[in-house]
Formats: sequence, C-alpha cells, structure tokens
Amino acid sequence: MKVILKENIETLGHIGDIVKVAPGYARNYLIPKGFAIEATTRNAKALEHAKRQMEYKKNKVKEQALQLAAKIEALSIVLAHQAGEGDKLFGSVTNMELAENLKSQGLDIDRKKIVLAETIKQLGEYTATVKIHPEVTASLKVVVNKAD
Repeated sequence: MKVILKENIETLGHIGDIVKVAPGYARNYLIPKGFAIEATTRNAKALEHAKRQMEYKKNKVKEQALQLAAKIEALSIVLAHQAGEGDKLFGSVTNMELAENLKSQGLDIDRKKIVLAETIKQLGEYTATVKIHPEVTASLKVVVNKAD
C-alpha cells in the first residue's frame, strides 16, 4: 500500500514522501496516528498544493528576514561601561544587554539569536552575529566606550 507521510519517520522517510508499506502497518498504525494518509490522486494533488503554499510562505519569511538583516547591518550600538586599568570592563557586555538596546531602537530580537564570538570584557569595537533565519544572518557592530 502506498502512503504519503505527514511526519518524519526515521525508518520510512520525510514529510511529503510517498512510500510503500504493508497494508496492516498503514491501516493500524500510520493512518490512525496521523503519521500518513493514503496515496490517492486527490491526496497527492492536495500535497502538491500544500507544498506550493509552504514554499510561498517560506520565501515570504526569508524576504522579511533579509529586510530585517539590512536594518541590523546599518545599526551601530554604542554602549558606555565602567572600566578600570587597561580598559578592562567591570563585568561584561552580554547578548541580553544588546537585545535590550536593539529593542529600545525598535527592533525586537530574541537574545538567544544574538551570538558573540567571545565575551566582551574590554573597551573597543566588536561584531556580534544575529541569526534571524536559518538561512539569514546579520552582523551587528558594537562599540564599547568608557563611562564618565
């Protein structure tokens, strides 16, 4: 019996694959659990339609991510921190602080998406990577100055 997978199943395949399985396995396990539907021409056409819709949504989300990346690339965050001898900071600059600063500038970015190559513990210029989308990343310029 041929079925169209609605979920990823390690032993069978990925979502959207048409696979041949034993009729009992399909009737008693895959179809009742919602892991698959029977591969009829109607279901195959519905699957193709769903794939087109998903591709459209995926492209739209990626386009929005690219626009957000351009906004982030244009920004430069300037932070003032207390520093001691040798321009060493008291504490460090964290991704949470960067996220709050971006939020104050009107960009709501989750702090977990901001990646610092190394912790910022000195005064100077740094670059943070912002993972907006699995295929889109932006680099954020961070300048740390000495507070008065």
